[in-house]
Amino acid sequence: MNRGAISRAARVLGVAAFWLAVWQLLYQSVGQEILLVSPAQTLSRVFELSGQADFWISAGVSLYNVAAGFVCASFLGIVLGALCCRFRFLYQLIYPLLSAVKATPVASFIILALVWLQSVRVPAFIAGLIVLPIVFGNVCQGVAAADRELLEMARVFRLGRWKTLRYIYLPTVAPYLAAAFTTGIGLAWKAGVSAEVLANARNSIGGRIYGAKIYLDTADLFAWTAVVIVLSVVLELLLLACFRRIPWGEGKS
Repeated sequence: MNRGAISRAARVLGVAAFWLAVWQLLYQSVGQEILLVSPAQTLSRVFELSGQADFWISAGVSLYNVAAGFVCASFLGIVLGALCCRFRFLYQLIYPLLSAVKATPVASFIILALVWLQSVRVPAFIAGLIVLPIVFGNVCQGVAAADRELLEMARVFRLGRWKTLRYIYLPTVAPYLAAAFTTGIGLAWKAGVSAEVLANARNSIGGRIYGAKIYLDTADLFAWTAVVIVLSVVLELLLLACFRRIPWGEGKS
């Protein structure tokens, strides 16, 4: 491991230690476990829960809900973004709707979705609904940022639509997509788990959080929240690692 990697790891550990210390001090100041539990209690409860089969079932169900919504919304956002950049009238038609989706409180959509859909489908729907405008907007920005001189050169030399897409548009849009995915995966977890809580979805993390709230089990509430954070971070890192392996614009012409 090189010196730069060691330095970055040390900074990450230092920041984590700082906030854990703040959490511990707050716990000691409050002095009431019904309001706030310690980091050690939270970690201990996570280990206890991880030894139960229900823990993995709940984590798997929530992971499926979030992943399904995220993947469907990302695909739809990319397709809509590309079409809207090609057909301006379509952009003018869709943009107000997606702007309204971004501005509307998530709780409103969850309540409406509970009326429209079966409760088991609501978390994935809500997760996708929150991600869709982000991916769509970033794709549109990425296409708009394409170098006009390169596009003109491609037209003059008759590069063709496929090669223009591969060697000009894709490398330009890729950073915008990476930013959309990084932001979207965290919001998908927040929205999806919130939908599970309001829907009281069985065998899900949101359902476990709802149960912890009902029984005033603060340790479980913090433990499940920590699980959501860890899953979100791990999924984001895996997604970005896969994203970086894609050869954007590389290869033989």
